[in-house]
Amino acid sequence: MMAPSDTHVYPVVWQDDHLVLIDQRQLPERYNVVTIRRCDDVVRSLRSGIVQGGSAMGLAAAYGLYLGATEIHTDDPTAFWERLEAIGDQFKQTRPDKAHLQWAVDRMLAVAHHSSDAIEVVRGQLLAQAQAMQAEDFRLCHAIGDHGMAVLPESPAKLTLLTHCNHGALATSGYGTSLGIMRSLWKAGRLERIYAAETRPTFQGSRLTAWECVQEGIPVTVVTDSMAAHCMQRGLIHGVLAGADRIAANGDTISKIGTYSLALVAKAHNIPFVVAAPVSTVDFKIASGAGMAIAEHPPEEIYRLGDRVTSPNGAEFYNPASDITPASLITAIVTETGAFAPHQLERVSQI
Repeated sequence: MMAPSDTHVYPVVWQDDHLVLIDQRQLPERYNVVTIRRCDDVVRSLRSGIVQGGSAMGLAAAYGLYLGATEIHTDDPTAFWERLEAIGDQFKQTRPDKAHLQWAVDRMLAVAHHSSDAIEVVRGQLLAQAQAMQAEDFRLCHAIGDHGMAVLPESPAKLTLLTHCNHGALATSGYGTSLGIMRSLWKAGRLERIYAAETRPTFQGSRLTAWECVQEGIPVTVVTDSMAAHCMQRGLIHGVLAGADRIAANGDTISKIGTYSLALVAKAHNIPFVVAAPVSTVDFKIASGAGMAIAEHPPEEIYRLGDRVTSPNGAEFYNPASDITPASLITAIVTETGAFAPHQLERVSQI
């Protein structure tokens, strides 16, 4: 299937009685969509990487919970709630490191937990909540994009920015967080070009971010992860845009592996390093990055490219999915409520 003719990309779409997902594993070689009608298949889509990005995963899980609710055949409210809560836990365990996914599941469960209506009515409320969350995410990503423009340099008139991983339309409801800033800059005529770091080991930058840019006609240059310092040294980069899986109360940020090294290099070259994420990504129960767990992914991601093995037998592998960028390296954290210095994050909870 070809990519859609319009430039909007929607990774999670509810159609009548089923879910339609873009299979992000196959981009950019193939644009394929997956039709899902069962809760367990939504769980598998999150585990397998069909859906990627915290916000998109949260939306998929929200619809998955609704599908799960339709599969619970009981008239007993207690039994219904217990089964729905178990389904929610199942979704949470797919990616415990994704704060927005955890938040989305909790928000859906709260609908059922606090409702005194009949089970059939609750099912309808769950679907309505998932749809509301999707519309809300699209609005807040636009707000993040607009707030983010204010924290980037005013000179030159058109900026060249470096991104890492994918925090764009494919990772959200269809606009993006860090790439939402890129889109807002592009619409305002303030963006010259995006440099997309390839993002080893699964190439979200070169596969997904670059694909999004090409869809919209935004100039994009793909570089290997190890080229970032060279590009900054040569004056090619005016700012770095990153997303977040979870943000601690002090501003320490967990994100895709390689983000920390980019922040260090940006600091050395006096280049703004901007994190963009919705407020739901900020976990005020965690004081600092020291309290954040980092998932480890399968070693096959490192030593295998398609059918080709790139390392010898006997080698060992370490494949952390994320790293922690200290707040001291972050210029600003941009949310839908505004842009904040990391030490000002407590203001987010007061808005």
